[in-house]
Amino acid sequence: MSRPEIHDIFVIGGGINGCGIARDAVGRGYSVYLAEMNDLASGTSSYSTKLIHGGLRYLEHYEFRLVREALMEREVLWKNAPHIIWPMRFVLPYAKGLRPAWLIRLGLFLYDHIGGRKLLPPTRTLDMRSDVAGKPLKPMFSRAFEYSDGWVNDARLVVLNARDAADKGAVIRTRAKVTSARRDNGNWNIRVEDLRSGQVEEVKARLIVNAAGPWIDHVLTETVGQNNVHNVRLVQGSHIVVAKKFDDPRAYFFQNKDGRIIFAIPYEEDFTLIGTTDQDYEGDPHTARISQAEITYLCDAASEYFAEPVRPDDIVWTYSGVRPLYDDGASKAQEATRDYVLKADASEGRAPIVNIFGGKITTYRRLAESMLEIIEKQLGKKGKAWTATAALPGGEFEATGFDAEVVKLKAAYPFLDMRLARRLTRLYGTRARGLLGLAKSEADLGRNFGADLYEAEVRYLVAHEWAVSGEDILWRRTKRGLKLSKEQAATLDEFLHGMSPGVHNAAAE
Repeated sequence: MSRPEIHDIFVIGGGINGCGIARDAVGRGYSVYLAEMNDLASGTSSYSTKLIHGGLRYLEHYEFRLVREALMEREVLWKNAPHIIWPMRFVLPYAKGLRPAWLIRLGLFLYDHIGGRKLLPPTRTLDMRSDVAGKPLKPMFSRAFEYSDGWVNDARLVVLNARDAADKGAVIRTRAKVTSARRDNGNWNIRVEDLRSGQVEEVKARLIVNAAGPWIDHVLTETVGQNNVHNVRLVQGSHIVVAKKFDDPRAYFFQNKDGRIIFAIPYEEDFTLIGTTDQDYEGDPHTARISQAEITYLCDAASEYFAEPVRPDDIVWTYSGVRPLYDDGASKAQEATRDYVLKADASEGRAPIVNIFGGKITTYRRLAESMLEIIEKQLGKKGKAWTATAALPGGEFEATGFDAEVVKLKAAYPFLDMRLARRLTRLYGTRARGLLGLAKSEADLGRNFGADLYEAEVRYLVAHEWAVSGEDILWRRTKRGLKLSKEQAATLDEFLHGMSPGVHNAAAE
């Protein structure tokens, strides 16, 4: 496919907002170029709590528009990507001395009724003395409320948006840093450096979308050349992962005495994910790491509820991300708005740039639609909004049809272990067949790097999903890093290093 001399839209940033906008825009007929300086979803987008949710706690801050929009998106996104998104029930134990029961019931009533819920089951009250959800908790928690939200594999959501955008004609470049962007005769002249080869490409575009997340102000000051920019409030959120604390498929919503909340969520079959923290952050977002204070906070908060305490020694993995919230002047990090703000710099005769502040993964698709409204005003309208009913790659089956899809894959490839068939369906949906190809036996999948990660999957991720390093594959595309030893991970890195460089570029073309 030949590239236009001048692209309509240049997107800086390969997180969920950047990739979501690229997908929506190219699907409407705009020509799109996206550059990400690291890997897709290597920043904030893979460090979320991994929920598709309305944000029950945001009701306390009167963010009704945001909550309603997010609630409406839950089932839309589930239908679009039933392999990587699925419903999850949340158990909220009633704790005396914290939020009163009437307030919780009111919040959950609104939660059930303002978001157009159709497939998700409604709220109910639990007797924790008889319900299995009470077993891992301390006996003092005798009553709880159970409600619906959703789970998402966040890093894969980003990659699948990028894959669909590329399939529709967008240029997607990773390890590609925008070193400068200057206005020239009504357009943008943008220099993009390939960080692997050192080559520099000159790209022209009519409009820039600044979706750089925590680096948004850096792009404005250092790349575009604006001065005294301060629009973003950086808030660090950290999570811990421990060995599985409970067998129930439901998650827990725990209130804390300081007014904050944390979740304890079933994770990758054998683990429990606990988080998140909320604290203001200064410094390079690349270097964000969980602090000892955050570890202590999460362990202590979870231990208030679990009969068996959560100890620092139980932790098998941690991750910490920086959220680029719009600086609304809120006094506390947890009170800062999670709503998104789009700001256009488009004075007459000047090439426009539109900056994205805030947002949450649940509302990324709606954010993209809002961005396209701004783009249409600047560049003229092309196609109609289309993403509400369009499946993401691999998600071309019924929202409730995941188990049937696993059975189909197992029938097509009888040699697959059922656990592997389920994992591949969870990650790739209907595209798992493209990964497995003509394989007739486990041996046909090539080398096993450990934890059922075969060479066939590695090669697929390199060729089709922009994976370059072991970290890309183990911690973003598959989460197999939780299962592989350091020696196995090093072996994978060696294998990737030995692959032909041309293979790595296949996904981008």
